[in-house]
Amino acid sequence: MVRFAAPEFTSLCPVTDQPDFAHLVIDYAPDQTIVESKSLKLFLGSFRNHNGFHEDVTVGIGQRLAEEMQPKWLRIGGYWYPRGGIPIDVFWQSGPVPEGLWVPDQGVQSYRGRG
Repeated sequence: MVRFAAPEFTSLCPVTDQPDFAHLVIDYAPDQTIVESKSLKLFLGSFRNHNGFHEDVTVGIGQRLAEEMQPKWLRIGGYWYPRGGIPIDVFWQSGPVPEGLWVPDQGVQSYRGRG
């Protein structure tokens, strides 16, 4: 089990072109290869100028990583900061968790604002 966290992920709102911020957590069970962390960092950084809705960005990253890395299993959690007053948490996984694989909680608390 491998985990990558990107607590300062950014993309652009497709309506306003303003930056959107998220904490991404990517968990995966490698098969034949593992992803190089610098390559993953550069891939995620390429979204800084990408316009997309939270759901499309999160699911698209998960699908692209699963396609490129060919892991046994992959899960992504996108914990987005509020846009329009509503925080959005988006989740995607490549399939059922393989038997015997320990998958810890992603550990990101729901957005609580000032409270």
